[in-house]
Amino acid sequence: MTDEARRRGPGDDTMSIAPIKSTRIYQEIVRQVKAMIAEGRLKSGDQLPPERDLAEKFVVSRTSVREALRALESLGLVEIRPGEGTFVREVSVESLIEPLALVMLSQREAIGELFEARRLIEPALAALAARRATPEELHEMDRILEEQAKAVAAGRTGLEQDAEFHSAIGAAAHNRAITRIAHAVMDLLRQSREESLNTPGRPTRSHEDHRRLLAAIRARNEAAARQAMIEHLEAVEGLVLGDESPAAP
Repeated sequence: MTDEARRRGPGDDTMSIAPIKSTRIYQEIVRQVKAMIAEGRLKSGDQLPPERDLAEKFVVSRTSVREALRALESLGLVEIRPGEGTFVREVSVESLIEPLALVMLSQREAIGELFEARRLIEPALAALAARRATPEELHEMDRILEEQAKAVAAGRTGLEQDAEFHSAIGAAAHNRAITRIAHAVMDLLRQSREESLNTPGRPTRSHEDHRRLLAAIRARNEAAARQAMIEHLEAVEGLVLGDESPAAP
């Protein structure tokens, strides 16, 4: 995109805006702009339309627009340049994923797409952990699984330990970029993961899956670690989306 095009900002097709109905008007403006960034309709360096134009598009007051722009700036999503305008900034992986995924989660069929993302990302992390995990990191995974076993034996879901174990695998992979993406997707699926672990028999199976994963990582068997993670994630996805019985092998 040329500098001139960026100065002009996105056209009307890009800024497809719904009139605001929320009582917290500025927050709804923030939500819509975040979604546009996540979907790629607004890109780093794009200039937003002038304040007056935004007020007309959103059908709100200029005061609400100013409040929304200040909020977006505090979130690090835009930069307000006096005398020049408001520009979209370079943003983090998490801030791009979150608004788009929250829209997706409002449609149940789209949850499968987030699970698909996990199946693409986490097996790679497991394989990297098998290659790179330190003795201290292996010990930490052991500790977490011992705590998970206690939680399951006490009749709890072990959700906290489940999250800790997957985070520990990410840390042992020693790839911050992939790990950050995985964490963002996992956080958005927390409710679905909790739903899975509330299924009778699932907490025990989850712990067993984790033990197999750790055994493969400890053995430095990258292929086995990758496959163990795939099978684990497919089981969770099957329960949440209704494709598998909790008693399935």
